[in-house]
Amino acid sequence: MTDDIDDGEESFAEATLIQAIENQIEADSPPAARATFNKLSLVGYEREEILQLMALVLAYEIDAMLKADRPFDGEWYEKALRALPDLPEDQA
Repeated sequence: MTDDIDDGEESFAEATLIQAIENQIEADSPPAARATFNKLSLVGYEREEILQLMALVLAYEIDAMLKADRPFDGEWYEKALRALPDLPEDQA
């Protein structure tokens, strides 16, 4: 039963992150969001795959922010987006 709840929470979290990415692209804020989406589209990535990669970067920064009890690092986030398809490495 807890697996069903965990799966539901995970699906909700992923959908929420992807919605946040779509909002960033639409608003062109940060500018790296639209630039990254366009770059990955041009090199052949599918829309869903791009959104998932970008959502992973957002999730990574949110997790790091919560663990360190610090504000969101927009500068790091933009650099990490621009580095895609290379994902950030764990910052130990």
